[in-house]
Amino acid sequence: MNAERRKVTIPDVQKKKDDRRKITMLTAYDYPSGRLIDEAGLDMVLVGDSLAMTVLGYESTIPVTMDEMIHHAKAVRRGVKYALLVGDMPFMTYNIAEKETVRNAGRFIKEGGCTAVKIEGGEEMSGTVKTLVKAGIPVLGHIGLTPQTAAQLGGFRVQGKDARGAAKLIDSAVALEKAGCFAIVLECVPDMLAKLITEKIGIPTIGIGAGPYCNGQVIVTNDMIGLYDKFTPKFVKKYADLWPQMLNAFKRYKDDVESGNFPAQEHSFTMNGSELKKIKSVRRTR
Repeated sequence: MNAERRKVTIPDVQKKKDDRRKITMLTAYDYPSGRLIDEAGLDMVLVGDSLAMTVLGYESTIPVTMDEMIHHAKAVRRGVKYALLVGDMPFMTYNIAEKETVRNAGRFIKEGGCTAVKIEGGEEMSGTVKTLVKAGIPVLGHIGLTPQTAAQLGGFRVQGKDARGAAKLIDSAVALEKAGCFAIVLECVPDMLAKLITEKIGIPTIGIGAGPYCNGQVIVTNDMIGLYDKFTPKFVKKYADLWPQMLNAFKRYKDDVESGNFPAQEHSFTMNGSELKKIKSVRRTR
């Protein structure tokens, strides 16, 4: 008999690395996706700022606000009962005054129901990580390609491909671990560099476009189910292709309504014949 499922904790995530078991993580932006991912048994769920593009239709992650992120985090929390829920700190909500950073991160915990927050940035963010951890807020780090500051990195491209860049990422991973991060996301990093980082630090690494040697993997759910049509990153494996399926369903519905094929009799409620006669009789006497 399987043991009763319980909520995933940060020590559980660490133990998976220690036991050489892979950590599973996906993004979620609403109640249905959160519930489905949770029922699938994944370890962690990220309310990613990628919802800016995949759900809200922005051109990048930059415009999304704390209020929008909290709104979606609350919805996801209603669906997630067991996975460890992480809120993604949006642009200019944590690389600011210390007091405001703690307040913003605290909203994810208090209002959004998250267990932890994720922030982008390397060694330069170690002070911020220390501040948040001291305030009792667990932090998931994020280095490599950091979409919020992609322009400074030369666009959406692989990071750490040369010796200098690789050394900087290694130093950042070490600094974030010392600062108190419980895990670090490695995005768009060469696989062997990700392996080196994973072996060098004691906390888990979660890869996205960083090869198979990380302790776990995360990916944008709308990419892997084909529900974002503008582009698909090279590192994404599609497990479904829902965009064309949904578009086809909507077109079929339109055609059925216009042709009179929907609603059919089986989609309608019927009335007893005698009751119908009574209604007609009442109408005639008015």
